Amino acid sequence: MKPTVFGNVTNDMTIAREEIFGPVLCILKYETEEEAIDIANDTPYGLAGYVQSGDADHAKAVARKIRAGQISINGGRRGPAAPFGGFKTSGNGREHGLAGMHECLETKAIIGS
Repeated sequence: MKPTVFGNVTNDMTIAREEIFGPVLCILKYETEEEAIDIANDTPYGLAGYVQSGDADHAKAVARKIRAGQISINGGRRGPAAPFGGFKTSGNGREHGLAGMHECLETKAIIGS
């Protein structure tokens, strides 16, 4: 599929509400930053999100408010040790890094003497 951009999308449209994999971008309008965060969080999914800003500290503050397993700021790339996984219906397990290793472990508590 060729990269596709959908404009004039509203958050009640299927294309905005589903986890679409492929070279697809949906453009949704918003008036305030809080509205943008609400739109980003108004989904049953939460695999990844993206924040663009000229102020890195502000971008990090916005990223903390978005309910997704991975947020890329200004096109940043995930390193090999960074955990990968989603929130909500996108799953809550993690792959890669220390968090991914913990997925393969079984923890046991032995109590008493």
